[in-house]
Amino acid sequence: MTHSVHISFIATLALSSSLYANANIGQMFQDATIKGEVRSLYSAYNNKNTQDIYATAIGTSLQYELAKYKGFNASLAFRTTHDIKVLSANKEHYNNELSGEKKTYTEVTQAYLNYENKNFNLRIGAQIIDTPLADSDDIRMVPNTFKGYIAQYSLENLSFIAGHLDSWQGSDAGLNSGWKKAGKDGVNFGGINYENNLVDTNLWFYNISNDDSKEIANNAIYFDITGHLTIQENTTLNISLQYLKEKELDNSAVEANIYGAMTELTYKNFTFTAAYNKALKQNSKHSFSGYGGGTLFTNMDSMILDEITQDREANAKVISLSYALNNINFIYAYGDFSAKADSQGLKAHIVEQDIVIEYTPNDLLTLSLSYIIDTNKQDSKSEDFNSKNIRAFASFNF
Repeated sequence: MTHSVHISFIATLALSSSLYANANIGQMFQDATIKGEVRSLYSAYNNKNTQDIYATAIGTSLQYELAKYKGFNASLAFRTTHDIKVLSANKEHYNNELSGEKKTYTEVTQAYLNYENKNFNLRIGAQIIDTPLADSDDIRMVPNTFKGYIAQYSLENLSFIAGHLDSWQGSDAGLNSGWKKAGKDGVNFGGINYENNLVDTNLWFYNISNDDSKEIANNAIYFDITGHLTIQENTTLNISLQYLKEKELDNSAVEANIYGAMTELTYKNFTFTAAYNKALKQNSKHSFSGYGGGTLFTNMDSMILDEITQDREANAKVISLSYALNNINFIYAYGDFSAKADSQGLKAHIVEQDIVIEYTPNDLLTLSLSYIIDTNKQDSKSEDFNSKNIRAFASFNF
């Protein structure tokens, strides 16, 4: 389904309201908080041209966070996921996206020291972040987290952020080897955000070094702007534009000029969204959406524009409709991804449909059922994007 326009700087930067400034170090431990989550996921793929696969997993996370003392506090968290053997396939029918090839995954996912002084915040260590080219992408069992240091200075409507990422872990990093380097020399980045009732805008810069694949190094600039309009009491309109420019480093072949636009209309409990992205052709080059799900307006559950930008012009069109009824949210999204012929004459055309029902009766419980249909219109015999994926998800926070 399509991503929200709003981009949070650091998902967990704001501390819990219970973590107030204490009078002595002892109270950092006395007033510490413990929170956790139990989640379970069933995911099955009916693949047109290869074996069907499925698996079911259950996992938990637990986070211990000290209260603040003179602006300082710290936190430690781990997450574990394990496949349920009787509800999972074996051998070639096994779906390894939930717990990895070992069918189990356990890792310390957060371990940071935080310092806050008025409008300034510095966080050092393993943490959750959500930025355009590095994000948690929390749609499976293990969200992405990152090791590094991030500083943020906030005014009333304006925020500045700068940081360095050294390594990452999570579903998008792969669940077979735990933490892995985010490029040989890591990722340096900075961002500026301005928002008020009428407009939100983001400007980001990234310097990304190569990893072992030698196919990611680039300097990237990302920009978006969203205007908000209240038409009447129950009707609002958001109009957004975005631009991503990437320039290759170290012969990585990453170069991109991607434009995007999105309109979101909300009337009472209905929300209609139309989004468009276009990637200009870069000879023998490809785009890189970063570490995680990426930030393009047309990103869907499994399909993103990156998949078809190699050596050709590509575009994506997505429309979605959602309806909220009490604690139930219904979502349908249709995406059409197409690319002109590359230097070898190969074209691409992939259609994805996302159907989601989500039930959230309170802040503690979430239940969802997703049905994802990918159709490779250009190559019906391909093993890629010719599948139907059904997922059942449950999460309980405590």
